[in-house]
Formats: sequence, structure tokens, C-alpha cells
Amino acid sequence: MKPAILQLWPGDAPGSEGLDFDLQCVERSADPAVRDRAVSSIRRPTLTVFRPAHPNGCGVLLTPGGGYQRIVLDKEGEDIAQWLNALGVTVFLLQYRLPAEGHNHGADVPLQDAQRALRLIRQRAAEWGLDHVGALGFSAGGHVAAMLATCHVREVYAAVDAADALSARPDFVLLGYPVISMDAAIAHAGSRQALLGSDESHVRRYSAECQVNAQTPPLFIFLPDDDASVLPENSVRMYLAARHAGVSAELHSFQRGSHGFGIRFARHGTVAAWTGLAEGWLRQNGWLPLAEA
Repeated sequence: MKPAILQLWPGDAPGSEGLDFDLQCVERSADPAVRDRAVSSIRRPTLTVFRPAHPNGCGVLLTPGGGYQRIVLDKEGEDIAQWLNALGVTVFLLQYRLPAEGHNHGADVPLQDAQRALRLIRQRAAEWGLDHVGALGFSAGGHVAAMLATCHVREVYAAVDAADALSARPDFVLLGYPVISMDAAIAHAGSRQALLGSDESHVRRYSAECQVNAQTPPLFIFLPDDDASVLPENSVRMYLAARHAGVSAELHSFQRGSHGFGIRFARHGTVAAWTGLAEGWLRQNGWLPLAEA
């Protein structure tokens, strides 16, 4: 089934009024059989809907990474959608706006798009046969998902239609080698610069670990211990914040993997187990049906 592409906002997205630039898509792979697209200059965010052959009532909002400079559509997007579709999960790939591309209140636009996406999915849940809707984010997209998990009630845009009366809280959130903190001691420098620039006054506001509370949904966090791009301390802080808030959380740190392994670069060593561990977590919590014996 060909994926459907949905516009997130009925008109200009909030904070993007008057901007005039076209979507840029760069193919970074020299192998025509292996795609590695990166998109930027995103003015009109979209949801791409990947529907499984045998849906089981579970939906996932997918937010790929790219350091808030771009969004990687394949290794943390379509590759992941194919895996989840095989489990019966309906996947909604979010092409969110990037904070440093000229939008008003640029630091809020990824969260605006994530909240709006979750609400639109909920509005059409019956159409897609969804009982549960979670989120999965990688790298900077992990920051998008973590902010959605912790700030789903933060008012970052004015309601535009009936969908905005619905909850933006995911039922569960998975975070892969996520950007979490804006603390300069451990932050991913590129993501921090894109979000905050030189403004030090909002470090805590955009540090997801500082926003965890009892309403944060259950978390599954996985990372490579040898990550030189996004320090493991990001994931550890998020895990500890969840524990201190009484939020269910599971943390997996793999000895090797390096940043950005997704699925295609996680085929050797213990890091290859992350998809099975994530599937098991989803099943034991009832978001996926138990596997037949």
C-alpha cells in the first residue's frame, strides 16, 4: 500500500507565516539500491502514513533525527516504518520543521508539530483502527519525542480546529540515542545551537529531563555506550528523572554501536538486539498483542 502524505496544518503553520522557501531533499547515498535522503527547508510539515498489511491497533508517531539541521528519512524513517509495519503497527512519519530556519519562536516549532501530529492521529484513530498511539524518536528526533512526552500540555500554539481539543500525550515513548539536555556540559552542540542560539535563559525549558513529571508516559530508552555525538549522559539523565518522578522506564546501553545505528547499522553485536527488546517491551505492556506460543 502506497503511503499517504497528510498536511499537518490547514494553512500556514504557526510561526511560519510569510516564509518563502522550498523543501530541499538531498540523496546522500552513492548506491542507487540504498536510499539515504535528508530533507531541510521545511515550511509545511507533513505526516506520511505507513499502514501495515495486518494492523493490530497500535500506532507510532516516528520522529527521525538529523541534529535539527535536517531530517533523515530512510535509516531512521522508512527503515523503522518497515520494521514496525511487520509487527502490525501503523506508522506516522513526521517531517517536522527545523528550529533555525526562520520561524517565529523557532525553538517551539518541533514541539508544535509533534503535538499537532499526535492530536490529528487521535482524531482519526477510528479510521485507522488505533487503540494505542505512542512515539519513537531518534537523536534530535528523540528530543522531539522526549519533549512531546514531557510537555504535551504546554501551550505552544493556538488551536486551529477541533483536533486541538484532543490530548497530545503519547501512550508510550521510545527514545533511540536521544538528544535530551541543553546543559552545555553534555548537550549535542549542533542541536543546542539550532534550538537556543546564544540564549542561555531557556536551557532548562528545552531540557527534557527537567520537564519529566508524573504524567510523562512510560519510556524505553536505548543507546550505544560509544556514542561520541550525543553523550550517553543524555539518556541516563532522562532515565533517572523518570525514576525520580515514579514513571516507568527501561534503559538499554550497548557496548558498541556508535551514533545513528538505526536498524541498518545495528546488525552485529549486542546492539542488534534493540528491536527485539523494544518489541518485547511493547508486548509486555499491552500495546502490542502477546506473541503466539
